[in-house]
Amino acid sequence: MTTSTLTARSGEPASATLGTLAAQGATGALSTESGIVYLAAGHVVHVESAVTPDLGDLLTHSGALAPDGWWEAIDRAGRRCRVGRQLVDSGHLAAGALELCHLGALFDAAYFVLAQDGPALRFRPGAAHWLGAVRPVPVDTVLRESRRRRELLHRIWPEPAVDRAPLARVPGPDAADLPARRGRTLAQVDGVRTAAQIATALACRTFHTLVELRRLAAAGLVAPVAPLVPVPSPAPASAPAPATVSAEPGPTPRPVAPDEPDTALLRRLLHALEAL
Repeated sequence: MTTSTLTARSGEPASATLGTLAAQGATGALSTESGIVYLAAGHVVHVESAVTPDLGDLLTHSGALAPDGWWEAIDRAGRRCRVGRQLVDSGHLAAGALELCHLGALFDAAYFVLAQDGPALRFRPGAAHWLGAVRPVPVDTVLRESRRRRELLHRIWPEPAVDRAPLARVPGPDAADLPARRGRTLAQVDGVRTAAQIATALACRTFHTLVELRRLAAAGLVAPVAPLVPVPSPAPASAPAPATVSAEPGPTPRPVAPDEPDTALLRRLLHALEAL
């Protein structure tokens, strides 16, 4: 039985599957409900999640790389899975800057992919990410760092909804005299943006933003926005039916609540990536 079949049918947690693939020295892409982990020779080379800014956003929003340079590298080397190498060889980005930013994006996405440690859905042997290998990371290191981040955030504020839901300010508590980074983070909270969107706006790694947002939540300054539950409109009053009418109209269909934005976006991204 192939590795792909074993992974798809086992239903074991993604962390356990990653450990098995690392021991096998596998190369390919492991899909979960929260993102995709790319492996090369049993090492993690990239992680993607719909709820974290991607590497291009971090590089261009921070000013480390012009948007034109990013898209030029994708056009020239995307099909060969050497975008990272192209950025360095073309002089658009220093190798050290690329490695640092890439590791930040990798660990940020891995935190979300492994936060709930849901089951692995599919492993595609041989699949490679268009970025290419920048700095391979052992699977044990990724698992250990994800666990450390989860425990640290739990100590700050134990409600993980802050990580994914849109966030709003809470009226009442005094927000004066906040540290500079926390104040900048609070300024981006508008009732619509999620932690990942706030991180993108600040050109900051998601984990650093999560630390500040959980501290703000612990201080009573921000809170997740509760999802709206559609309420059916009352049926208009109607005149009594004539005595000759025997058939009655059927019940009004119950409105169906749409997917939450994060879930819908995650599904679209996952399907698009698997199609590519």
